[in-house]
Amino acid sequence: MGLYRLEDFDPDYQDTFQGNDVKGLGVYTETTNEKIGVISDVLVDEEGHFRYLVVDLGFWIFGKKVLLPVGRSRIDYNSDRVYAVGLTREQAEDLPEFSDRDILDYDYEERVRGVYRNPSYQTGAVDAATPLDTTASLETGAPIDTSYRTTATPTYNRDTYTYEHEPALYGLNEQNHQTLRLYEERLIANKIRRKAGEVTIGKHIETETAKVAVPIERERVVIERETPAGAGQVVSPGEADFREGEVVRVELYEETPDIRKEAVVREEVRVKKVVDHDTVEAQETVRREELDINAPGLPVEER
Repeated sequence: MGLYRLEDFDPDYQDTFQGNDVKGLGVYTETTNEKIGVISDVLVDEEGHFRYLVVDLGFWIFGKKVLLPVGRSRIDYNSDRVYAVGLTREQAEDLPEFSDRDILDYDYEERVRGVYRNPSYQTGAVDAATPLDTTASLETGAPIDTSYRTTATPTYNRDTYTYEHEPALYGLNEQNHQTLRLYEERLIANKIRRKAGEVTIGKHIETETAKVAVPIERERVVIERETPAGAGQVVSPGEADFREGEVVRVELYEETPDIRKEAVVREEVRVKKVVDHDTVEAQETVRREELDINAPGLPVEER
């Protein structure tokens, strides 16, 4: 049965209780209306049920804190007070001291419960004739107050004890502790990342017929015949040179196209991802509980 400080168990506990904070309320006796101390903290169990109110007696016993079982308290939010049922200021002083540094285990709680089980603490008066069993406890080694014991044998031990065994100490079914919780639904927006698709980028080869124009040159022989000046005149003897087989050679050249292919870089393709931002709206019907008060003609104050 582990116990936790209220703020450690639920950091937003004030929202849970609609802003009502028991911490800081003064603690008073029920019969004499004397101030005992101030609520400094609340201890809850694993399920969040209130089990103890931590009462700081510092204003009259400097620095001492004690535990008040929640079933022995009566909270009055109208007067911002907590009343300790059947407990006097002197009896509060005799309670075991509580410290955050101490281990809050079954043995310590039994010491606290042993005080509140005493019938004299329930009436607010101590009977001097009440017998005390000074036999040391097998579990704690401390004397046990047996004045609260009856003839019935307890049906629990450290392994089987639950707070439900003692509703007088931990029960909250009294009128002063009734709480009505109002619930409402709210939309929780979240995002799920999923694969929308896949883009594949590759290469393939296409062929086409390319044409290129190359200007070329070809040489040819042009033979021109003309009549020289003085044609028909008689040449002197020996001037005429007749030779058999005289030949003139002229070399002709032409250009032919030399076509070949070469590969060049045409363009570069870079592939990357960018994120586009958008807002998607969704709507859903939510429920909320509202308080209905039926008190005709009766004084009711909402806080």
